[in-house]
Amino acid sequence: MPKCSTSPIRLLTLSLRTTLHLGFSQTLTLSSYSSASDAHQPLSPQIFKSGTKMGSYKLGDLSFYSLIENYASSFDFESLEEVLDQMKRERRVFIEKNFIIMFKAYGKAHLPEKAVNLFHRMGCEFQCRQTVKSFNSVLNVIIEERLFNRALEFYSRVTASKSLNIHPNALTFNLVIKAMCKLGLVDKAIEVFREMPLRNCAPDTYTYSTLMHGLCNEGRIDEAVSLLDEMQIEGTFPNPVAFNVLISALCKKGDLARAGKLVDNMFLKGCVPNEVTYNALVHGLCLKGKLDKAVSLLNQMVSNKCMPNDVTFGTLVNGFVKHGRASDGAHVLASLEERGRHGNEYVYSSLISGLFKEGKFNHAMQLWKEMVGKGCEPNTVVYSALIDGLCREGKPDEAREVLFEMKNKGYLPNSFTYSSLMRGYFEAGDSHKAILVWKEMEYNSCDHNEVCYSVLINGLCKGGKLMEALMVWKQMLSRGIKLDVVAYSSMIHGFCNANLVERGLKLFNQMLCQESELQPDVITYNILLNAFCGQNSISRAIDILNVMLDQGCDPDFITCDIFLKILRENMNPPQDGREFLDELVVRLAKRQRTIGASKIIEVMLRKFLLPKASTWAIVVQQLCKPKNVRTAINECWSRLYC
Repeated sequence: MPKCSTSPIRLLTLSLRTTLHLGFSQTLTLSSYSSASDAHQPLSPQIFKSGTKMGSYKLGDLSFYSLIENYASSFDFESLEEVLDQMKRERRVFIEKNFIIMFKAYGKAHLPEKAVNLFHRMGCEFQCRQTVKSFNSVLNVIIEERLFNRALEFYSRVTASKSLNIHPNALTFNLVIKAMCKLGLVDKAIEVFREMPLRNCAPDTYTYSTLMHGLCNEGRIDEAVSLLDEMQIEGTFPNPVAFNVLISALCKKGDLARAGKLVDNMFLKGCVPNEVTYNALVHGLCLKGKLDKAVSLLNQMVSNKCMPNDVTFGTLVNGFVKHGRASDGAHVLASLEERGRHGNEYVYSSLISGLFKEGKFNHAMQLWKEMVGKGCEPNTVVYSALIDGLCREGKPDEAREVLFEMKNKGYLPNSFTYSSLMRGYFEAGDSHKAILVWKEMEYNSCDHNEVCYSVLINGLCKGGKLMEALMVWKQMLSRGIKLDVVAYSSMIHGFCNANLVERGLKLFNQMLCQESELQPDVITYNILLNAFCGQNSISRAIDILNVMLDQGCDPDFITCDIFLKILRENMNPPQDGREFLDELVVRLAKRQRTIGASKIIEVMLRKFLLPKASTWAIVVQQLCKPKNVRTAINECWSRLYC
C-alpha cells in the first residue's frame, strides 16, 4: 500500500491538539489534588468558556462529573446548580453516582429537604432513573438528621409510587427499622423485620442489632436475648456490636450474672470483647457498688489487649464518687496516670465535687492544683464544682473570686454555678449578696430554672423573709416554671416557722394531689411533724404520720427523734417512746417495708430501747421469706460469678 504522507503543518496541528488535551487533563488532575487540600477552591467555571478556544476539542462528561464532585465537597451548592443547568442545556448524560455524591453533601450540610427535592428532580428534570441506591442515600440523610417521622413518610411515598418502581433492599429495611425503633415503634419494626424474607431480603447483623437495641430501650430485654438466639439459628453470626447491645442493657438493669454469661458466649463465638463491652461491665459493677471488682476488671481489660479509654476512667471514678469513696477514686486516677493515662476535665470535676461533698476540702484543693499544674484546662463544669465546694466549706467570697477568674478566661457560668454561689451566701447568713447573685444572673442572661428558684425561696424562708419568698413563689407560678419538692418544702417550712402551720398544711395537701415526682419526701413530712409536735398537737402529728406511711414514705431517725422528744417532754407521765417505735416497726413490717423497719430498729438499739420479742420475730420472718432468700442467694452467685 502507498505510504500516507503527512505535511509539516498537519503534524504541528496534531502536536498542538495533543498538548492542549494533555494540559487540560493535567489541569483536572491538579485541581482534584488541590481540592483535597483546599475544599474551598473547586474547579473554576471559566473552564467552560475556554473550551471553545481549544481547537476541535470539546469538554467531555467526565469534566462535568469532576466539577460536581468538587463543588459538592466544598458545599458550593449554587455553583453546583449552575453545572447541572449547563449539563441540561448541553444534553449531557446524568449518572446516579453523581447524584449520590450530591445527596451526601446535602446530608453533611444538614439540608435533608434539599436532598429529597433533588431526588424527585432526578427523573423528570435530568432524565436519570432513580434506583434503590439513590433512594437509600436520601433515606439515610433524613435519618442522620433524626427526622424519623419524615424518613418513614419518604419511604412510604417512594415505595408506593408505581412510576418509580423502586424495590427496597436489605439496607432500606435496616434504615426503616432504625427509624421505627428510634420512635419507639418497636412492634411495627418487628413487623417489617418479619416481612423481610418475604421480600427476598435476608436480615443481617445490623438488622438484628438495631432491633435488639430498640427492644432493650423498651425494657424488653428477654425478647432481645431471644432474638440473639434466633439470629444464630438462622445462620447469622453475631458481631461484638450485637453482644454489646445486650450486655449494656443487662448491666444497666443490674443483671450482671446474665451479662457475664453473654461475655463467655462472645468468646465461644470468636468475638473478642472490646472497650464498649468492658465499659458496660464497669458501669454495671459501679451501679451495684462492686467497685473493687470494677478495678480488677481494668487489669483483665489490659491483659486482653484492650486499652481503657476516657469513658472507662470516667465511669469508674464517678462510681467511687457516687458511693462516697472519692478519695479511692483519686487513688485510681493517680495509678492510671502512672501508667501514662491522663484524666480529663470531667474526671477531675467529678472527683473535686465528690471530695468537697465528703468534707475533704484540703484534698479537693490539692487535686485542683495538680490538675492545673498538669496543663488540664478547667472548663465550666470544673469551675462550677470548685465554686460549689468552696461554698460548702463556708467560703462564698473565695468562690466569688473563682467566678471572676472563670469569666475572665471566657467560661460562662451556668445555672448550677450561680445557684451554688447563692446557696453559699444564704448559708453564710448574707442574703443581700445572695440576691445580688440572682440579679447578676438576669444581667448575664442566664435562665433562672426551678433549682435557682428553690434555692432563693429556701434561703429567704430560712432567713425569716417569708413575704419576699411568697413574691418569688408567685413569680414562679406566673412564669410557668415547674415547682419541685424543694420549693414546696421550703415554703411549708417558712409558713411553719412563722406559726402559719395551716397555710403550710394547705401546700402539703396540694403536693399530695400532684404527680408522683412531686410527692412529699421525708423532709417535708418531718417539717410538718415538728410543727404539730411544737404546738403539742400530737393527734394531728399522728395523722400526718399515717399519711406518710400510706404514701409509701418511710420514717427516718429525725422522725423518731421528733416523736421521742414530745413523748418525753409533753406526756404525763413521760414516756421513753419504746412502745411507739416498736409499734411503728410492726406496721412497717406488715406492709412489707423491711428496710424501713430495720432502720427504726437501728434507732431503737442506739437509744437502748429494745424491741419486743414478738417484734423481732415479725422482722426476722419478713427477712427470711423464700422470695427474699432466693434474692440473697442470687446476689451471692452474682458476686461469685463477677
